[in-house]
Amino acid sequence: MLLATRGAKCGEVVRTRTTLLQAHTHQFLGTFGGAGNGDYRAELQRALQVISKYATTHTLLPCQILVRLDGLYGDAAVLSDVLDARLGLIGRSRNYALLDLAEVQAVLARPPAVLCTHPESGAVRALYDCPDIPLTAGGARVRLIVASHPSASTPHKIGKKRDGLIYELFVTRLAAPAFSAKDVLDLYLHRGSFESVLADEDVEQDPDRWCSHSPCGQEFWQIVSQWVWNLRLELGQNLSPTQMRTTEFAAAFGASPASASEPASAREPAPAREPAPALSYGPPQWARRSFTRGYPGSAFTLQADGSLLCPTNHPLYPQERRPERDGSLRVVYAARIGDCRDCLVRARCQENLLTIKPRRVSAVFWPILSNQVLTSAPMLGPPQPPACSPVMWGDWPRCHIRRTWLKVVRSQTVNVTMGATPPQERTAGTDEHVMTRQQRAHWRCSWEQRLARNARPVTAPSLTITIHGLSASFAHIYAFDLLTAA
Repeated sequence: MLLATRGAKCGEVVRTRTTLLQAHTHQFLGTFGGAGNGDYRAELQRALQVISKYATTHTLLPCQILVRLDGLYGDAAVLSDVLDARLGLIGRSRNYALLDLAEVQAVLARPPAVLCTHPESGAVRALYDCPDIPLTAGGARVRLIVASHPSASTPHKIGKKRDGLIYELFVTRLAAPAFSAKDVLDLYLHRGSFESVLADEDVEQDPDRWCSHSPCGQEFWQIVSQWVWNLRLELGQNLSPTQMRTTEFAAAFGASPASASEPASAREPAPAREPAPALSYGPPQWARRSFTRGYPGSAFTLQADGSLLCPTNHPLYPQERRPERDGSLRVVYAARIGDCRDCLVRARCQENLLTIKPRRVSAVFWPILSNQVLTSAPMLGPPQPPACSPVMWGDWPRCHIRRTWLKVVRSQTVNVTMGATPPQERTAGTDEHVMTRQQRAHWRCSWEQRLARNARPVTAPSLTITIHGLSASFAHIYAFDLLTAA
C-alpha cells in the first residue's frame, strides 16, 4: 500500500511537497516540492511514475498496489489520473454533486449498510455503499462510500452539510464483499493515515527549515532527510532483525442464520407440497473461439463437482446461473484473480495483462427429457458461497527499529584515521592559485562545476572509519572489513 499526501514546510521560502510513503516499511519512495502551493497534479503524475517503476521492479501488477490519497486530491480529474494508471485507489472525493445522482439517492433512501464508531473521537458514522457509480459523466465507474453524521454546533471543516447531516465521500476500487464499507473507511482513517510518520520525521530531522534559505537548498535537504530516515530503518532492521507484524484488520464475515428475523417457535410449518420433478441437463455447449484467438470454452474441462479446470490446472467455479427464454440454462464460471495473476499463459488466455478481472467462461446447458439417460455431463449442484477470510495487515515497527539503531550508534566508539599525505612534487614557477571572477562568486557556477570543485581529489590521503561494537552479521551484510579485538 502506497500513500501520498501534501504538506507545507515553512522556512524562509514557503513551499509545499508531495510525499510518497510505503506503508508496510514506513520508508519514503519519493518527495516532490514546489514553490508556494506548487503544482499538485504534476507532482502526482511524477509520483505515479515512481509507483509504476516500483511495480515493474518488483514484478507486480498495477492492480496489486493500493494508493491512498490525501484529501487535496479529491477532484474528479485527479482521481481519474490514478484510475487511468489502473492502480488500486482509496481516497476522498470533493465532488459532492455525486450525492444528487439517482443511484446514490436510492441507496441513501435505504437503511445504512453499517454504523461505525471512531475509536478515539467516538464519532458515529452511518455508511452507505454505492457499488457502481460514474465518477464523471461517461468516465470511470468506482465504488462510492457515503459517510454521514449529524452536524455539531462547531463549524465543520470536512464534508458537505445537507439537511442537518454532514456527508463525506470516499472513492475506492476495493471490491465487495472482500472489503466492507467499514474496512474502506478504516483503511483511510486509521492504518492508511501516515501523519504520525511525517510528525516523527519532522521532529527528528528538520534541517531544511534552517540549513538553507533558497528553494533548491530546502528541497535538497528535504530529500537528504528522508533518505537518512530510510537508511536508519534499513540499518536498524539489519542490526536487530524484526519479524513483520501481522494484525487482523477486520474479521471474516460470519454466516448469518437463515431465520434471524423471528424465533423458530413462532414460525408455522410450511404446507406440504408435491416434490417437483428433477430437471436434468445435457452436456455443456461452448461458444466458438473469439477473434482474439484465446483459449475457447472447450479447453476447460468440466469436473465432477460442477467446477471447471483450466489448461494450467486451476479451478473455475460457477458464479452465476441464468435461465434463458429458450429454456436453456447459462452458467458463468470464474477463476480466482490470484491464479490468473501468476499464470504463465495469461497473455494467451486473457490477451490483456492489465485487466483486473479473472478469466470467465460461459456455458449453455439444454434440458433433456426424463426418459433420456445423462451420460456425458455430471449433475451440477448449487454454487458454493465464496470462502470468507479476514483482512490482514502486515508491517514492520518504525519507532523501535529506528531508535534502537540510533542508541547503538551513539554509544559506540568511532575512530577516524587519516592516512599519510603523499609527497607533492614542486614545479617550476609560482605556487599562487589565481581564481577567476566566476570561481570567486561560486553562485555563478553550474552544478557540474560545483561538484567538480568539491570532489575529493585522487591524491588526497586515505580515510579509514572504524566503528566498535557492531555485530559480525551486520558487518557481513554490508561487506565491512572485520578487525580482531586485542
